[in-house]
Amino acid sequence: MSDEDVHCSGGDGGEAGGAPAGIREMMPKEEILYELADLFRVFGDTTRIKILCALSLSDLCVADIAALLGMSQPAISHQLRVLRQARLVRVARRGRQAVYGLNDDHVRTIFAQGFDHVRHIAEKGADIHG
Repeated sequence: MSDEDVHCSGGDGGEAGGAPAGIREMMPKEEILYELADLFRVFGDTTRIKILCALSLSDLCVADIAALLGMSQPAISHQLRVLRQARLVRVARRGRQAVYGLNDDHVRTIFAQGFDHVRHIAEKGADIHG
């Protein structure tokens, strides 16, 4: 953020003013912000992150994910249901077996960006503490 990007009107932040002209109009609708918050909540569970990590490497069935993570199949199925509802994973039927994979490249990009951010923060932390 450069000095030109900094805006401080000195207001109290209430509805009657405070925000610089035009910023409020550029903000997304509340509904979109709630949907984004819901998406990020899904990423807030370590088990779901592990599942997404595994699926970023290969499409897998529930039994393989359960074995990989050392968890029960019902527990994995529950987490996959959450990930499917968030449209982060897809399922394909192969005979009697359901095979899961990342839904699309957007999910792969979000996941990769999250890893990049965590690595970046870790490097900065090492610089500060090392």
